[in-house]
Amino acid sequence: MSSSHANRYTPEFKQRAVQLYESRSPVTYAEVARELGIDAGTLSKWVAQARPDDGADNADNPFRMADDLRKLRRENERLRRENEILLKASAFFASRQL
Repeated sequence: MSSSHANRYTPEFKQRAVQLYESRSPVTYAEVARELGIDAGTLSKWVAQARPDDGADNADNPFRMADDLRKLRRENERLRRENEILLKASAFFASRQL
């Protein structure tokens, strides 16, 4: 799956789709997905992702949390690279002063 496809729907849209499906039970994924113009398999995946694994309160949007986690991991990697550069520069200038 490409990154552009993964980000096609906002976390809020995903959460609302899951809430719509759950509020209309009993209903099929296909019925709700057809109304929203999405694939039934996609909706099924979102519903599974939105269910808490450990029985914890699921008040926060799990899709927003996943999006935030991806952003934080990218930022963390960038900061690691910057730190390496600063450490090398510091070692270089320290060696020149000796």
